[in-house]
Amino acid sequence: MPFASIKLQKLKFASLVVLMAFMIVLPVSIGASKAGEHRLLYVATPGIRNYLEFGGHGLLVFDIDDGHKFLKRIPTSGFDAQGKPLNVKGIVANAKTNRVYISTTQTLQCMDLLTEKILWEKGYEGGTDRMAIDPAGKFIYLPSLEKDHWHVVNAATGDVIKKLVPKSGAHNTIVGLDGKWAYLAGLKSPMLNISDTSKHEITKTVGPFSNVIRPFTINGAQTLAYVNVNDLLGFEIGDIRTGKMLHRVEVVGFQKGPVKRHGCPSHGIGLTPDEKEVWLADAYNQRVHVFDNTVMPPKQIASLPVREQPGWVTFSLDGKFAYPSTGEVFDVKTKRIIATLKDEKGGEVHSEKMVEIDFRNGKPIRTGDQFGLGRKLK
Repeated sequence: MPFASIKLQKLKFASLVVLMAFMIVLPVSIGASKAGEHRLLYVATPGIRNYLEFGGHGLLVFDIDDGHKFLKRIPTSGFDAQGKPLNVKGIVANAKTNRVYISTTQTLQCMDLLTEKILWEKGYEGGTDRMAIDPAGKFIYLPSLEKDHWHVVNAATGDVIKKLVPKSGAHNTIVGLDGKWAYLAGLKSPMLNISDTSKHEITKTVGPFSNVIRPFTINGAQTLAYVNVNDLLGFEIGDIRTGKMLHRVEVVGFQKGPVKRHGCPSHGIGLTPDEKEVWLADAYNQRVHVFDNTVMPPKQIASLPVREQPGWVTFSLDGKFAYPSTGEVFDVKTKRIIATLKDEKGGEVHSEKMVEIDFRNGKPIRTGDQFGLGRKLK
């Protein structure tokens, strides 16, 4: 059961005056949204461990429709006993409930997207890691911090609904686009556990893969899982229907080497929304490798340099922009960098925890995901 709600500490970082209002309709630009809509990128920091040099602390908002220009910093909670910001572990949002959630190593906080006020913050047995929310915004699958269990949490209140104990070193979590299945990957297991969300019970598995699972993603039809595993510069593919591993794909032309974080060569993988490409992080070589996913197994077609060691990658909902954790914004079609995320002082913003939220007339209408999920339903 969750601990008592943690009293929010006073922020030690000054918040900014809002630079632009949600209801302003911007001129049409590259990747511009439909008239009357406003697309924003929400980036939680510190999103690379607890490194404040990559954007400080808070929820940073960027204008996708205006060249990913910095708009504002929303104050967030998540501090240790000494008042220092905790590592952000995950971010999810839901347009139906007007909520955004941020997990740290110790707590899960819930914020109202309209008022930008924190509604509640709670700690949970075993800490917290990268969670996932169902499309209706009713429940969250919340992993403990690399422990044996996941909590299924009421998204409105933060109360625990159920506890699942696969004993896999709970870490990364995905809920499929239809909300019927939750995918649970742990740092201590080569098996991907799958929970039936109608009863919150693990009923299927995929694997074993060749090593323990790190970041992963799935296609929209929920037939294939693309997983990073320890000691592999590349990725593996599993068949969700049969539970069998299908393919092992290794990066060509580059060697493995020591990495600053995460302890594995490739920590970060995403599908473009149309599922035509797989983008893969390569920390040692400071690259993002791109694979043609229209053939099986996918074929390597590009290797793109980035400014630091990447540990994640996701995409805009329309598939036009790729967001590695190093803060570059890539045009997916041309594979060129068209912008870099910068904070209010011009400093580099890096984060493995970001999500697109789209608005119409100042109200949320759709949200993306932090995992780079495929979005083809058939």
